Amino acid sequence: MEKLKLSMLLLIFSILGFAQDFVGSWKGNLEVMGQQLPLVFNISKTPQGYSSTIDSPMQGAVGIPVDKTEVVSGEIILTQSAMNAKFNGKITDGKLNGTFSQNGMQLPLVLAKTDKNDLGLHRPQSPKPPFDYLQEEVIIKNNKLGNALAGTLVLPKNFNKKSPVLVLITGSGAQNRNEELFGHQPFLVIADDFAKKGIATLRMDDRGVGGSEKGKENPTSADFATDIDAAVEFLKSKGYQNIGLLGHSEGGMIAPIVASQNKNVKFMVLLAAPGEPIKNLMIQQNEMIGKAAGMSETQLEKAKEINAKIYDFVINYNGKDLESDLKNQVLKSQGLSGEALDANAEQLANPWMVYFLKFNPEDYLSKIKIPTFALNGSLDMQVSAKENLEGIKKSLAKAGNKNYKTEEFKGLNHLFQTAKTGNPNEYGQIEETMAPQVLGAISTWLLGLK
Repeated sequence: MEKLKLSMLLLIFSILGFAQDFVGSWKGNLEVMGQQLPLVFNISKTPQGYSSTIDSPMQGAVGIPVDKTEVVSGEIILTQSAMNAKFNGKITDGKLNGTFSQNGMQLPLVLAKTDKNDLGLHRPQSPKPPFDYLQEEVIIKNNKLGNALAGTLVLPKNFNKKSPVLVLITGSGAQNRNEELFGHQPFLVIADDFAKKGIATLRMDDRGVGGSEKGKENPTSADFATDIDAAVEFLKSKGYQNIGLLGHSEGGMIAPIVASQNKNVKFMVLLAAPGEPIKNLMIQQNEMIGKAAGMSETQLEKAKEINAKIYDFVINYNGKDLESDLKNQVLKSQGLSGEALDANAEQLANPWMVYFLKFNPEDYLSKIKIPTFALNGSLDMQVSAKENLEGIKKSLAKAGNKNYKTEEFKGLNHLFQTAKTGNPNEYGQIEETMAPQVLGAISTWLLGLK
């Protein structure tokens, strides 16, 4: 009897010990069409069993919830319904060996235990402490709309408040103060580089991200502009006299809105900013990315025609239910149905998208008389360098601006990385966060301002 009890006890401990082996973060590379796609499974034990999340750092996705995590006969099974994906694996020699299935494909996947914060991405430009400059955590109140924003003010030592200080403005989508994407932190890289050269920066979490309040429902770029205006007023209230704006992508669209209305803004840096009507930019963006994906000329022309029709409908709409009318009058005729129909209509009818599609940068750039430096990469597939830099130049000339500069950097993409094609698929694969020549060009221009 005692031997039986002991055997049962050892069996229980064995089962418990084996179950605990699954708990933790596991990192591996999925081989997809000749490319390595890093994946991280974060598995934890709960009173009900197991729960887990998936990180796909190369795709900029972190913390994707897994619908079902279960252990059956020593095998762990992770099911993610929205992705139509499943992983089945067992621990062998300290590694999690298994198969990743998605949309009919079955791919082998071997994962090893890793630190939860290690996403397996090499980002050599990301600054590491200790830092030889001051960092102050700040809270900025948007008195126009009532929301509060959390940010970091970076000041070189012995900073003179007459020297340049820039408010950094992120691109589209909710991002943290570092404009983090695919493990890259371009705004952190900029802040670090500038601080070493005597230039101060203020960067903030977007609404609903990090320490910033969500604010009103369905905000538009015009609402985001009030956040940046609040940041300018915050710096002014602290005695800073030489305040400028640096905006990337949508941030480069927001900067002229603020600068045209707030006289405390003394200069602007526009990174991959729109310079032509957004409708035209979007059609061109779709065409460039479609071409890179292998679409034929016939397909590209058809897609261009469809996109123009959809965008014009949104821009000129004056009815009462845009989402419903988009479905019934436009999208259904293009063969959309079910979830795809609902998702496209919802996205296009979103107030942010409606404002975005109606936006013409010239309305604000043509009022800008302060020093402005606009930069773009020749391989940018999201904001084409030639057309948009030319649009910015024409608008600034129309304003009578005597102090502006535009520059196209060869071989750089939308994120100002040294790239091969400029395709957005490359962003996460490139180790460089921002080309050093771009950082140098901006800081040289800033320090040369009088």
